[in-house]
Amino acid sequence: MGVRGDVRGWWERAREFGASRPQAVDVGIALLVQAAMTMPFVVPRPPELEPATWRAYGLTTLTVVPLIWRRRAPFAVLLAITATSALYRLAVEGPGQPLPYTGLVIVYTIAALSPPPQRLAAALLLVVAVPVSVWLNTRSARELTFSLFVFAAAYVFGRLTDARQRAARVETERAAARERARIAREMHDILSHAVSLMIVQAEAGPVAVRAAPEKAEAAFDAISATGRDAMAQLRRMLGVLREGTEGPEPLEPQPDLGGLPGLLEGVRAGGLEVSYGTVGGVRSLPTATGATVYRIVQEALTNVVKHAAARTAAVRLAYGEGVLEVVVTDDGRGPRRGARPAAGGHGLVGIRERAAAHGGTAECGPGPEGRGFEVRVTLPVAAVREVAG
Repeated sequence: MGVRGDVRGWWERAREFGASRPQAVDVGIALLVQAAMTMPFVVPRPPELEPATWRAYGLTTLTVVPLIWRRRAPFAVLLAITATSALYRLAVEGPGQPLPYTGLVIVYTIAALSPPPQRLAAALLLVVAVPVSVWLNTRSARELTFSLFVFAAAYVFGRLTDARQRAARVETERAAARERARIAREMHDILSHAVSLMIVQAEAGPVAVRAAPEKAEAAFDAISATGRDAMAQLRRMLGVLREGTEGPEPLEPQPDLGGLPGLLEGVRAGGLEVSYGTVGGVRSLPTATGATVYRIVQEALTNVVKHAAARTAAVRLAYGEGVLEVVVTDDGRGPRRGARPAAGGHGLVGIRERAAAHGGTAECGPGPEGRGFEVRVTLPVAAVREVAG
């Protein structure tokens, strides 16, 4: 296991190095190919053949050098390799190579990196160049078949590499989109909830100053506390997003069911009476599920404060067998007759998205007996452990 882990770590470091320094990788590949093409020159030749010359070896180097620019201009490099290979075949009596190394590398590169027109042009060129090369060498069907096979294999490997890289890019983009959506939901929940409470407290402030001055100070304190809490949460979130800092900022755990009492107290401070109850055996939840429940309740109560003109609201968590139902109701004005409350704004959309992310459902509409408004979310939950009540 340790050796496998070491090999995997080495491979990951090699990939990171290749991604950050592609030119160095191309130079390394050219040197490796040059080393392979040097072998026939250092192996003794049969006496009946002329000895290998430095002129012939120099031409092999001339054939390899264009590989350094294989990513920048792959089709131009293919033309250069074809020309230098033909010059080597026609102008000198040098040792042959067991494989067309330079041709295979550039065909792989074109298949992996070039657009379709260049790939088609390269294929047409090879259809002509490979048979001509075989005719100048052995004129055998065996060599022709082998040459066509190895070039086709190089092309197929190049296309597979391109497909794998495209799939990786698509997955990266999807992951980035999911993360952007998650951050947008978090910022919406934080700001919408805080601003709504601050507005309610600010509107109640002048009335309290005239009617009950002792309550005005409490209202302004609540505004200040809500604003500071929102700023602290946003600062932590922006610290996570900020790049180039000299170290990660300290992160606080995601809110969970343990934070619901504090959330409800903050809403009550704004003048809305909120009751809270549970049904069934209360269980601890996975961290992600607990954070989702907290945000759903937060957003539902924010909508009550902003839109319902309600006096009371109720939050109920019903623990069933493998399921948790979150219900938030109010006695406000509810949806207008003929309206489509289920469409909702960003808040209700966010609630549905959070529920769907856990394989659950969210329903929004008129409350019991048509009064007020109700948000009902059902989440599949695996029992972790039961909490002693």
